[in-house]
Amino acid sequence: MDLGLKDRVYIVTGATRGLGLAAARELAADGAKVVLTGRDRERAAAAAAGLGGNAVGVGADNADPQSAARLVAAAKEHFGRLDGILISVGGPAPGTAADNTDEQWTAAFETVFLGAVRLARAAAAELGEGGVVAFVLSGSVHEPIPGLTISNGLRPGLAGFAKSLSVELGPKGVRVLGLLPARIDTDRVRELDALSGDAAAARAANEARIPLRRYGTPEEFGRTAAFMLSPAASYLTGVMLPVDGGFRHGF
Repeated sequence: MDLGLKDRVYIVTGATRGLGLAAARELAADGAKVVLTGRDRERAAAAAAGLGGNAVGVGADNADPQSAARLVAAAKEHFGRLDGILISVGGPAPGTAADNTDEQWTAAFETVFLGAVRLARAAAAELGEGGVVAFVLSGSVHEPIPGLTISNGLRPGLAGFAKSLSVELGPKGVRVLGLLPARIDTDRVRELDALSGDAAAARAANEARIPLRRYGTPEEFGRTAAFMLSPAASYLTGVMLPVDGGFRHGF
């Protein structure tokens, strides 16, 4: 199946590792051009170099109010256009309602929520018919995850913003989507498993709750993201898609 990605241009934030990098890799493999970002400029450049000539790395912090305009400008400077953006950020600090500090909440709001809103607005202003804005969110959009109180507070709100944006941009032919990963085998998830004090036992317990009885791979997430960002998914908007092996049991 031809996804129609050849020569389309996407910004992928938080893409020096994990889910962002997996998505950028699949986009580039199908012929898209990618502006790949990370807070560390050298790591972003190295990650882009690993994708071949169809990617460029840019150092950018999602919390920086100037990053959104810089990234849109970089896409136009390097590749002459912009067709979409995948907004991915690292997970906020773990903790409970009693443990998380105001400083942790503020830092997470700037990066996870307001930074994503700025990026979406800047991209939307440049996109025409066939464009797409996508957010990497979390299963916490539907059900709180124990020990991730900040994520539980911010991700559902960002999903609400995405749904509102999908209604506003629909008449322009611009789609807005959310991807909701659960237990994907990334460094972040392994770190969360380790917080239990027995990473192997935590993983086994989580796998027992997944109908497919295993964690997903970053490649599986990346292929899903590439499809959802592609013209092949042209009639999908306002969708919050679980990428979780059936972990969410609700309809």
